Amino acid sequence: MPFTLIEERQVPEIDSLVRLYRHDATGARLLSVINTDENKSFGISFRTPPSRSDGVAHILEHSVLCGSKKYPVKEPFVELMKGSLNTFLNAFTYPDKTVYPVASTNMKDFYNLIDVYMDAVLAPRITEDTFRQEGWHYEVDAETGALTRKGVVFNEMKGAYSDPEDMHDDLCRRSLFPDTAYGLDSGGDPAVIPKLDYAAFKAFHETYYHPSNSFIYFYGDDDPAERLAIIDRWLEPYARIAVDSLPAIQAPFAEPRSSTSAYEGDEPKAWTAVNWALAPHGDQKASLGFAILSHILTGTPAAPLRKALIDSGLGEDLAGFGLEDSLRVGAWSVGLKGVHPDKVAEVEALILSELAKLADEGISPDTVEASINTMEFALREKNTGRFPRGLAVMLEALNEWLYDENPIDALGFGAALEAIKKEALGGGVYFERLIRKWLLDNPHRSTVTLLPEPEAGARREAAEKAELEAIRAAMSADELAAIAAAAERLKALQETPDSPEALATIPSLSLGDLPKESLRIPREEGSLGAATLLFHDLPTSSIIYLDLAFPLDGLREELLPYVGLLGRALLETGAGEMDYVAMSQEMGKHTGGIGATNLLVTKWGGGAAAASFIVRGKALVRKADKLLGLLNAILSDARLDNQERFRQIILEEKAQAEAALIPAGHRLVNLRLLSRLNRADWMSERINGLEQLFFLRGLAARVDADWPGVLADLEAARAAVVDVSRAIVNVTLDRKDFDALRPAMERFVESLPRRSEGMAEAGKAQNAGKAHAPAMELLTAPSQVNFVGAAYPLAAAGARPSGAFLVAKKYLDTTFLWEKVRVQGGAYGGFSSYDLNSGTFAFLSYRDPNLEKTWDTFAEAAGYLKNLAIGDEELTRAIIGTIGAVDGYLLPDAKGFTSLVHFLTGYTQETRQAIRDQILAAKAADFRALGEAIAAAKPLAISGALASRQRVEALPASIKEGAIVTPVL
Repeated sequence: MPFTLIEERQVPEIDSLVRLYRHDATGARLLSVINTDENKSFGISFRTPPSRSDGVAHILEHSVLCGSKKYPVKEPFVELMKGSLNTFLNAFTYPDKTVYPVASTNMKDFYNLIDVYMDAVLAPRITEDTFRQEGWHYEVDAETGALTRKGVVFNEMKGAYSDPEDMHDDLCRRSLFPDTAYGLDSGGDPAVIPKLDYAAFKAFHETYYHPSNSFIYFYGDDDPAERLAIIDRWLEPYARIAVDSLPAIQAPFAEPRSSTSAYEGDEPKAWTAVNWALAPHGDQKASLGFAILSHILTGTPAAPLRKALIDSGLGEDLAGFGLEDSLRVGAWSVGLKGVHPDKVAEVEALILSELAKLADEGISPDTVEASINTMEFALREKNTGRFPRGLAVMLEALNEWLYDENPIDALGFGAALEAIKKEALGGGVYFERLIRKWLLDNPHRSTVTLLPEPEAGARREAAEKAELEAIRAAMSADELAAIAAAAERLKALQETPDSPEALATIPSLSLGDLPKESLRIPREEGSLGAATLLFHDLPTSSIIYLDLAFPLDGLREELLPYVGLLGRALLETGAGEMDYVAMSQEMGKHTGGIGATNLLVTKWGGGAAAASFIVRGKALVRKADKLLGLLNAILSDARLDNQERFRQIILEEKAQAEAALIPAGHRLVNLRLLSRLNRADWMSERINGLEQLFFLRGLAARVDADWPGVLADLEAARAAVVDVSRAIVNVTLDRKDFDALRPAMERFVESLPRRSEGMAEAGKAQNAGKAHAPAMELLTAPSQVNFVGAAYPLAAAGARPSGAFLVAKKYLDTTFLWEKVRVQGGAYGGFSSYDLNSGTFAFLSYRDPNLEKTWDTFAEAAGYLKNLAIGDEELTRAIIGTIGAVDGYLLPDAKGFTSLVHFLTGYTQETRQAIRDQILAAKAADFRALGEAIAAAKPLAISGALASRQRVEALPASIKEGAIVTPVL
């Protein structure tokens, strides 16, 4: 066999047999995780430490997916997006590695994905035009003659550098390791990216993308022998080489360091954090100990260090990156944002003082027990949501494997956890010793502060403009002509479609490989006391997943914004005899977590909103009584009159909403637009969107000026929402455990608050209406890039919902919008959304250098679809890709929650099957029909964007006329 088995071990924590191999000829490492999980995962990773902040690893990650020897199309990645049943398909650049992961539940599809990705990383085309498109290039404006820079990664990182929170976290990490690869920006600094040339880019691939530097991973129920055979065929042409890629370890600091940088901002709000370098990888007990300690200190609102920081009033919310365990040396970071610049020194002093107090006086045993239980529950449950569990396991393994430690040790946490329990519980001082050794007595720390500077953005733009003008002035006429010619060549290449022969190389499934029936989730409907019961008989490993859904249609409209705070107010103010610290400890000790969310979607058939406030909890079945008792206390006796705690919640929520504005600019624009087209999104805008932020800003002042009025509103919102007689109890659990728990659950339901029918009807009568729709709204914030949107109410223009429209949308995203907005326009992303329930169709771009050009592209989409002559193979790919999106892999708790959403929206099994049938039967005529529907809705369409104030002011008067301009930061 061409592989040598280094170790084989059964790992009960992930219910898997794990084999670690080395490929004899190349030295490639391979980890084979064998189990019964149908959601199969694969990944190939390379150590890729940068030597400067030019983004070479990041640009290469984009570029290798732009065509390869075996698959000579422009974007094999996009072709897979069109026609795969993948449950995950992407790539990641880290500070020291680049990871190419895929996952699928379909065996044939899984092998197809592996084949394309292996060829992409080992034999990419990476031409100079690819480098220019994905990295950066010059262009000369035809009208002004000005020199500009374009490129997908260049614009992506401009967006990253517009986000002060992301910028601060990155500076904190880098400050600890200034003399190593970790002191650089692997994503790329926009000021340094232009220093990268094609030769260095090509050399980076030749150096690091070799099997001898690779880490190959399999997980799931596929054939373990076939895994080795597949990889050996790929590695056969290669011989072992020496690759110097292990990141260096930073020499320890002799004394703490500090640094200050600036971000664009008008308000006196600073970010500041204290950061520590921890131990290198290799000690599983230490790694797990740091993870638990991080949770003890800051993991909940009641955590002692977090509480001390928030109670101080020095800032609005936590800052710092928390625990970083994916570097060769671990790191931890904590601080505050929203700090007055004159107060930043007090934050560091408070952190060190509180840590010393905890080390000297001890941590509450209840806090320690709660955090250990919370971490153990998460480790054993391994609930990764939509992210494939196998890929989460891969990333855990890489945390050790990448640094030549044993990856299997990283997956078996049981022994380390038991050792920590033995030392920490029952009066031990294990975590106090960690605080003393690694935080208080450790001089390898830094304090990084980010201060506001109103002209930072203008200064940066002026410097870039001056640099480009100087570069242009130094260029000869021939050089400028060469730039123009290269730009034309790139544009022609981007606009030239792949040949049918090239496209035929991309492996694909057939329609016969697709399941014809829509997923059936078991659901039994009944009653549980006064509430409606939905029960899902699913294997959950003796964990009860419990959702309590309360409709919002009895809530007065002016109280709607309070729903955005209601979950935290109920969960984080204490209840009955317990203050919120004791409540948090009880939840940590006895449950897997209790949280709250809001469901705000349009019901099937359009118009009405399915709006619910949902409390979600989970626990081991043997602790279900504790879960029910805590839920009872939260819903019946929450201490909403805790003014100081409620003020803190408001400030944290406001700070988090402001921090999310630029990184999530596309979502902000999308919700803002859709809120003017349908009731559910109008409500969501007030609970989750920009209107919620405006509400929070006002409430932050009102909570002191009119606390009795605020409390009355909050109590009224709770009374209107928490009504068990109108609630739905959604239970996901196997039948045997549910039958045993049912009597206790009936008693629990009967103990919950209820309102009279008259109160409910009074609330309903006042809950109506939605806002007028302006044709254009421009949101302004200090961002180097734009987020552009347009929304079309197809249903209002007469279009009926159609599954076939989803197929056309999928194709539009992966052809026209990808090519026009991303490839040619230089934005990081361009895509659309189609809501079958509301009948709204939206276009969006992400980290986009353009405004008018992107709006024009959106306007051209209808004509593109109307005139499209799609071939049978492309149509089949689009159908397969759409089914892949519809059939996203769900863990048991997600299945139960999805079924609850179907129930609340009236999206029946019969309707879902009808939509699936329409998807499977989609024809070219349906693409044209979507184009016609978008065109018909154009008179009712609205547009918007998030951009800098300067960029908005520079728009032509014809665009700004009649537009609403709304400053958000």
